Parts: sequence; C-alpha cells; structure tokens
Amino acid sequence: MGHRALTLIFTLAGGAEPCTLAGYPGVDAGNGGPHIHAQPTLRGYMGGLPADVDVPPTAILSLSTQGQAIVEGVAVDGSGSQCPTYTDLGVSPPDIVQVFTVSANIDARALQVHPVTAANNS
Repeated sequence: MGHRALTLIFTLAGGAEPCTLAGYPGVDAGNGGPHIHAQPTLRGYMGGLPADVDVPPTAILSLSTQGQAIVEGVAVDGSGSQCPTYTDLGVSPPDIVQVFTVSANIDARALQVHPVTAANNS
C-alpha cells in the first residue's frame, strides 16, 4: 500500500559478446517531477536481495540470459499527498558511464534501486 516498483531489464545489444554485471545501476527520475536520484539499497519493501545475502551477485548477460534490477519508492509524501508521476528514467548499468533514457511510469518519491541479479525469465 503506497509503494511502487518497476523492474529494469538488462539485455545484450545485438552482436555483443556475453558479459557480467555486478552492483547497482545508476537511476535518476526524468520527466514528470523534480529530479531525484535513486539510492542504492540491498533490499526494500518491494524487492531486492534476500535477507541473508549482503553482497550483490554477478549477473551473466548472454543471448539466453538477462539481468534485472528493481527500482522502488513510495507514492505519497509525509502529508499524504500524491507524488509526481515520472514518465522516464535515466539509467546507467553498473560500471558503465553511458546513460540510457528508459520509458517508465512510476508515481513515487525517495527512489531506491537494488542490485542487478539474474532475471526471472518465467
């Protein structure tokens, strides 16, 4: 109740060799409200690492595997007012300086981002 989340999916670009991602992507809220930077956290209300895991894992990206990271926040401020709805995010994969603009729809504030893990392809 009052929490919002979305899942970022990391895939290889066409023709790229398999690689690994470990750690936290950089995430900044784009259009729709004031600039906010997602704080890296191991886990939160909507997801992240299991309680007994304190080190971000390494995700392998290949033609058949993807990585994912959960971004979450709360949808109301301390006074109960609705938070702005962001329509895109600036995302940079861990240890990569390029920022990609990703379409998103999340009404939140105080964003958190959790580490990249192997994607659940179910």
